Amino acid sequence: MRTDFGTIDGLATVGEALRQMKALKTSVLVVNKRHADDEYGLVTSGDIARHVLARDRSPERVNVYEVMEKPTILIHPDMDIRYCSRLFARYNLVRALVVEGREVIGIVSPNTLVLDGLYRLLDLE
Repeated sequence: MRTDFGTIDGLATVGEALRQMKALKTSVLVVNKRHADDEYGLVTSGDIARHVLARDRSPERVNVYEVMEKPTILIHPDMDIRYCSRLFARYNLVRALVVEGREVIGIVSPNTLVLDGLYRLLDLE
């Protein structure tokens, strides 16, 4: 699980998101909840490519909430790696948020499942 991730408000522009992605050297940002009953979202460089670049829209005139993925699949930090992997396969996921309580504590991807989780499971460290 990656615990170093950036967050952004859904009302921010895609241009702001791109600048933050570049500064953090990442291709994904967690979109904050707007209120307690809301859900987290994700905005990726792929979302921006599909919904802004490919449609010739201005990044400074499009808000993050217009292109983000929401709601996202949430993973509990204690979920067994095998079940997590099945969830990724079944829903063709590229990443999921790891949530403890009601707070995001990390992001997990197939790469981290294999490189971190499977190594630990097989005691390869």
